[in-house]
Amino acid sequence: MPPDRRAERQAALRQAIGGEGLDALLVTHLPNIRYLTGFSGSAAVLLVREDTTVLISDFRYAEQAPAEVGGAAIVEIDQRSVWERLGRVLAAQPTGRIGIESHSLTVRDAERLSGLTRTAVAPTTDLVERLRAMKSPEEVAAIRSAAGLAQDALAEVLPGIRVGQTEVEIGALLEGALRRRGSEWHPFPTIVASGARSALPHARTSQKAVAAGDLLLLDFGAQVDGYCADLTRTVVVGARADDRQRTVHELVQTAQRRAIEHLRPGMPAREGDALARDVITSRGFGDAFGHSLGHGLGLEVHEAPRLAPTSEAPLPPHAVVTVEPGVYFPGWGGIRLEDDVYLGPTGTERLSDGRTELLELV
Repeated sequence: MPPDRRAERQAALRQAIGGEGLDALLVTHLPNIRYLTGFSGSAAVLLVREDTTVLISDFRYAEQAPAEVGGAAIVEIDQRSVWERLGRVLAAQPTGRIGIESHSLTVRDAERLSGLTRTAVAPTTDLVERLRAMKSPEEVAAIRSAAGLAQDALAEVLPGIRVGQTEVEIGALLEGALRRRGSEWHPFPTIVASGARSALPHARTSQKAVAAGDLLLLDFGAQVDGYCADLTRTVVVGARADDRQRTVHELVQTAQRRAIEHLRPGMPAREGDALARDVITSRGFGDAFGHSLGHGLGLEVHEAPRLAPTSEAPLPPHAVVTVEPGVYFPGWGGIRLEDDVYLGPTGTERLSDGRTELLELV
């Protein structure tokens, strides 16, 4: 059995809460609730105080919540309203200054909370997310398993891709293979973009049919024990790659390789981004790489840290990040390569296979 880290996570959060001058934190972001308690349902609030942790959910989770949470929190189930039950909990044991997750709690629910208590309510930023950025060995193992599952699904699907198939058909084959291998869900809508549409970094998969010689960009993920993997591969369908496709692919592959080899914990995130961006810019294509190099992975597919030109924050140790440079030319297409990487104390470790060679599906 893996170690149960929920008590130490809550202890670290209590220290952060105290550092903000707060007496409690109302956690409403569901991935944060899962991280702290193990609860995986779709409706709950979590009140973390100095001496107690209380999870409040509704009738749908009357059995699931106690089973998942165990001794990590007191579980309260309300037949009518989670907010009414929160009000009773606060009335039974008044709490001082309460922090809220400003990125998660709606204005309406913040007004509800203010109506439940006479104490001050203060916005907070990323108290739990900062803890989540540093992954435990079990979390890293789950992401590695998700990446392996995703790679196996892709290996099954690639040999059957043919000219004339639509992007939607290819996406369905890939998503079916992911589910058959045990992916709990798709962490984000699968992107299948062919031909000129591959120049859309977040293209919506369409009914376009793949033509001979098209670039085919596949951006997809898997989920294991709640943890996400995120991969992108770009291939050529129905023909040998032409010179331009080979040149751009080699450039993106070189940029990605340089970043993975030199990323380190403690490095400012913008310097990590520059490892790949400088390679692309030096070849005159800086304007064609318009997004950040990568993002954190965990219970969410996009979480801290962010590898971006504007991010001064140091990369935390034990983070898991994507490394996904891309070059895009409207009317022609784009190439992106993405792998998942663990920032260990001595350097980087790929959690995905790094198989980024140019594949020609002929």
